[in-house]
Amino acid sequence: MKIVIIPSGFKESLSAEEVGLSIERGIEKVESNHDVTVIPMVDGGEGFVNTITKLKEGRIINTHVTGPTGQKIDSYFGMFNENGVETAVIEMAAIAGLRHVPINQRNPLFTTTYGVGETIIEALNHNAKRILIGCGDSGTSDGGVGMAQAIGVKFYDDAHLLIDVTCGAEINQIHHMDLSQIDERVKDIDINVAVNWTNVLCGPQGVARVFGPQKGASPMEVELLSDNLEHLADLIFSHTGREVATINGGGASGGLGAGLVGFLDAKLHPRFDIIMEYIQVSEAIQHADLVVTAEGCIDYQTPNGKIPSEVARIAKSFEKPVIAFAGTIGKNAKINYQSGIDAFTSIIPKPTSLEKSILDAPKWLENCAENAFRHITIGFDLAQQLKAEQEKRSLKK
Repeated sequence: MKIVIIPSGFKESLSAEEVGLSIERGIEKVESNHDVTVIPMVDGGEGFVNTITKLKEGRIINTHVTGPTGQKIDSYFGMFNENGVETAVIEMAAIAGLRHVPINQRNPLFTTTYGVGETIIEALNHNAKRILIGCGDSGTSDGGVGMAQAIGVKFYDDAHLLIDVTCGAEINQIHHMDLSQIDERVKDIDINVAVNWTNVLCGPQGVARVFGPQKGASPMEVELLSDNLEHLADLIFSHTGREVATINGGGASGGLGAGLVGFLDAKLHPRFDIIMEYIQVSEAIQHADLVVTAEGCIDYQTPNGKIPSEVARIAKSFEKPVIAFAGTIGKNAKINYQSGIDAFTSIIPKPTSLEKSILDAPKWLENCAENAFRHITIGFDLAQQLKAEQEKRSLKK
């Protein structure tokens, strides 16, 4: 049997590659002769840089940049050469991801994307002519103002005094912007951004209202942040003519998507579409007998461009069956049957703590894959027996 495993990572637990290898080990416990291919998939969040850079045989550049709480952190980005073009791969999660925000400091009003801007400048220092940015797993909601300051944007208050604005809580202080001092080198490069295409910056489904509570904001703080992001969208339009309030993907990573468009004229792409230009999976799916995918949580949001649903969409175009493993099964998960996932299951065997789930995830995933493939083997054997019996009956006739 040809099996292709195309998993996402499990946030703060396993990389996509580790997830794939755990599933492969579980399959091998049942049958070692299966033809198994593992293709780690990323959605712009954790693991984005390492996966793309490894596949492109590039190199990792270590950095020391401003983290989401304003403290310096160790981070990195990737570089590879493709068709003679030096390309940088930047992962928002590695710079200003939620994992870099201590639980007692999780409030999107006061976190910053400044380090993302610093990393863009560092990529330019390494002669990048193209930049690919993955937006996902963020711990910020500053609309990209922190990033903007780091690349040279100047902000002024209503008295035309220069002000320091690096987080969402301070956006309402901005009355004027000066984009003339942005690093000149960004004008000569293409910046492509992998985003969740359904996320928008402003409105009833704006990023502050949808994701603010998950990042630690109170209802009152959510509304303040929402108002500030609308103010930022108005400022960007008045200074650049770029409409970012409701563009698809503008709300990605707490509005960083909108900031990258507004300040750098970057191009946003549905994350799976742009990533597919770097990671090819269609051919592997086409020639597989079974497709396996995985995600930290499968729920009603999974069909909105997340890896399991996108893998299933391609698989169904080739009429291939799809099973999915998840850390948890969330609200209205059954909707995923409509997106092409034929079966899904949680890897967690019993009630447990988050800490233990993270620690034991590799073992649980391996065991879950083994159990699933024992069931598949039973079904396969029954099918073979029924086929043999039908052939016998046909011969007797």
